[in-house]
Amino acid sequence: MQKVRLSKAEARILELCWDLGIGSVREILERLPEEERVAYTTVQTLVYRLEQKGALRKVKKIGNAQLFEPAIDRTQFRGGLVRDMLDLFGGSPRLLVSNLLETGTLTLRDLKALQHAAASGKNSRGRGGKGHA
Repeated sequence: MQKVRLSKAEARILELCWDLGIGSVREILERLPEEERVAYTTVQTLVYRLEQKGALRKVKKIGNAQLFEPAIDRTQFRGGLVRDMLDLFGGSPRLLVSNLLETGTLTLRDLKALQHAAASGKNSRGRGGKGHA
């Protein structure tokens, strides 16, 4: 997959499109929370930019409305963002997490919950792979 660079606003619209599946500019606009509402033409511009960048594609036209769907996978896109973040910290997950803790973006409670989830995931994978011979 080619690397797609998106602005924060473009990424927000793409998130809405992943949740929507297939939709028109109006449907995308209506999914924005009230506090994030912008003009129809602003969303339209962002959608067409996303199409030019290969993140969205037109699927059909109903009346005057074009319908769009995501052309890139959410997991792959987010994975690329995480890799970019790691690159900023010399490839060190520890430095990244340490920075998130220092800035308050990640709390110790969050970290403990992640640690618990990781331990639970390991335990369930370990049990699931045995005893089915």
